[in-house]
Amino acid sequence: MGFDEEASTSSHRLPPFPREDTPLIGKPKSLSSLSKTFANVFIAIVGAGVLGLPYTFKKTGWVMGSIMLFSVAALTYYCMMLLVLTRRRLETPHGFSKIASFGDLGFAVCGSIGRLSVDVMIVLAQAGFCISYLIFIGNTLVNVFNNSEESYSHKILGFLTPKSLYIWGCFPFQLGLNSIPTLTHLAPLSIFADVVDLGAMGVVMVEDVMIFLEQRPVLKAFGDLSVISYGIGVAVYAFEGVGMILPLESEAKDQDKFGKVLGWCMVFISLIYGGFGALGYFAFGEETKDIITTNFGAGLVSTLVQMGLCINLFFTFPLMMNPVYEVVERRVCDSRYCMWLRWLVVFGVSLVALSVPNFADFLSLVGSSVCVVLGFVLPALFHLLVFRRELGWKGIALDGVIVVFGVIIGISGTWSSLLEIMAPKA
Repeated sequence: MGFDEEASTSSHRLPPFPREDTPLIGKPKSLSSLSKTFANVFIAIVGAGVLGLPYTFKKTGWVMGSIMLFSVAALTYYCMMLLVLTRRRLETPHGFSKIASFGDLGFAVCGSIGRLSVDVMIVLAQAGFCISYLIFIGNTLVNVFNNSEESYSHKILGFLTPKSLYIWGCFPFQLGLNSIPTLTHLAPLSIFADVVDLGAMGVVMVEDVMIFLEQRPVLKAFGDLSVISYGIGVAVYAFEGVGMILPLESEAKDQDKFGKVLGWCMVFISLIYGGFGALGYFAFGEETKDIITTNFGAGLVSTLVQMGLCINLFFTFPLMMNPVYEVVERRVCDSRYCMWLRWLVVFGVSLVALSVPNFADFLSLVGSSVCVVLGFVLPALFHLLVFRRELGWKGIALDGVIVVFGVIIGISGTWSSLLEIMAPKA
């Protein structure tokens, strides 16, 4: 859905002579109405993570999965508002007038170390999103055209699997798309990707209902406690939109109502996510696969849905890589466009995608290791540092608990996700 545009650090071109204190986003030319703000938040948050939710519900149970999903949504909303409050506090009395992005806020609070921390996390998150896209495309095309589980490991010419062949087939086209220097030229691709994704999700949910009414598989409500951190990692990945909250709030016409709009949008997205995850698991039970669309049998509708999602992610890839290029080119090339550097990054992302077999496991890994830091740890830490003299002991304790919770989930979720990725699949 313009998948995961959430972690973007910029939507405009950078100034010609940037410094560490140069904002990554310029002042917006026009302000957004409440309805447009709602739509922008929706597009910024909803991403590829939704496709791994049915498999996650299979591992956690549909009740436990739902509880974790809605809990993560509530905590994510709270931490997003912490960023907004922190930015407002710094802009008014301290003279920071251009805190337009997460990275800018990091610099305002902690200097170069703060910006570097945010930059590193955003680069890892955005690259992780794009790796998951390639995994999805490769696995889905194998399911559509090869229609055999053995095709994932069967080698062509002695060394290429069908999955790797499809990923490498995308590579030259991605080099061309990622050579486009500005987001302005990529905007039509984003709109096209959003439309395709909404339609595909709707078709999948209708198919799930029909299959559930026919098959009614055995379901479990609760999974083992050992899968909690895994489930939280996927949920955090699915809601990771914290990187775009400050730019969107800056562009809102009525900023006093931004929190209310954000809250209602999070409720709406949570209901969609919960319904998509539950219906997918209800339809296939213990047979639910890591990419829900691969559960559908052969047929025109199934093929069109899967190909539509692949097209969506294919064209979303350069959009999601743009923040990576902004950070890397700012630090390596003084913000000058560098095509060979972009090509090198795309090559590295493709190599990683070839080595990761499971889509949902990788979502959990990225969510636990990177998105938890961006979504929970840094917002609470920045808020604590800025408001430490004004917060009572309850406020300090709450921020501290969120930071500790994020660190614990980050460590445990990363470890459990790595174990899942390395474990042989039945």
